[in-house]
Amino acid sequence: MKRLILGLIALFAAGCGGDDGGSGKAASPAAERIATGKKLYQSTCAVCHGLDARGLAMLGKDLHANEFVRGLSDDELLAFLIEGRSAAHPLNERGVSMPPRGGNPSLRDDELRSIGDYLRSLDK
Repeated sequence: MKRLILGLIALFAAGCGGDDGGSGKAASPAAERIATGKKLYQSTCAVCHGLDARGLAMLGKDLHANEFVRGLSDDELLAFLIEGRSAAHPLNERGVSMPPRGGNPSLRDDELRSIGDYLRSLDK
């Protein structure tokens, strides 16, 4: 796991998701999806959940080791990200809507899956 985290840090430090950091090895597909998901998360979800995904008071919840995210299958997490959650939903504890696709209707399903992969990486 430490290798994966260090690899992701190296990718971001290099400023290029496809850079191998001079190691001669390409990033794994999973690491690439997580890196893509983090970038998409930061440009969409961070508005409510914070750049560090630790949540913002009265807005989005902390997403690190988040029980809700843990409890969903990959397909269920995708469906949740597609649909969002209204402020009136009985499980909405903050009373603030999470818009469909995080408020970015241009996000494709594969991009939302990458965000899901990133969220799951916060669990480790």
